[in-house]
Parts: sequence; structure tokens; C-alpha cells
Amino acid sequence: MSKRAPTNAPSQRQLRVAEEVRHALAAVLARGDLRDMELAEARVTVTEVRASPDLKHMTVFVSRLGRTADKALLDALKRSQPELRTQVARAVRLRAAPELHFQADTALDHAMHIDALMRRPEVARDLAGPRADDEE
Repeated sequence: MSKRAPTNAPSQRQLRVAEEVRHALAAVLARGDLRDMELAEARVTVTEVRASPDLKHMTVFVSRLGRTADKALLDALKRSQPELRTQVARAVRLRAAPELHFQADTALDHAMHIDALMRRPEVARDLAGPRADDEE
């Protein structure tokens, strides 16, 4: 019988390998020495990498500088996946080179939406609390 309760949380190994893959991909994309000219000129940020339990698949979350990745960028990354996979395999020592799956990171858009909501006058009024002249 297992000593631990089953969880869906990633293991320390998954987290460590995913972070190494993120660094390797960020370095490759920053150098811009890719065959696809669209990627070579793009400013791509690798915000997060999530590894599968067997480390054979990595989900890579990307965005363009200051905004969400568009379909053209995701298509270019998908086209360049074999080249990126090869470069990651050289940089990160693993038994097998992981398959890279690219997704747009929408966290920045979500944060900007929340920020816009927090700046609305009615929300700012509620956050400020009661004024001294209202208590009388």
C-alpha cells in the first residue's frame, strides 16, 4: 500500500525539469537563430512549462512581449517544434527529447482585466471604505 495519498500536483522532478526546459527554450528564442524568420524576429516570452508525469510531453505557455500570443505565433512555434525540440534536447539531459505543445498564456490578459475592474469608480469607492462625514 502506498504511503502517500494520490495527488494531481506535479512532483519535484517534473517541476525541476520543466524549469530547465523553460530556461533552454527562452535562451533559444532569445538568440533568434531559428530557420523560421517569423520566430527569429519575434519577441517571445516563455512564461511557464508544465511537464507530464513521464516527462515526454511539455506544455509551453508563451506570450509576445506585453500581449497574448496570437495564432500566427502559435503556428510558427508549431512549425518549428522539431527544431526547438532538438535544441532543448541538447541543452537539457533527458532520456528522450520531450514533445513540445505550445499554448498562449492568457494570465496577463486576465490580470489586466482585473486591474481595469479594480480601477472602476464604484469599486474604488467601495474599497475606500466609509468617509468621516458619512458616519454622522
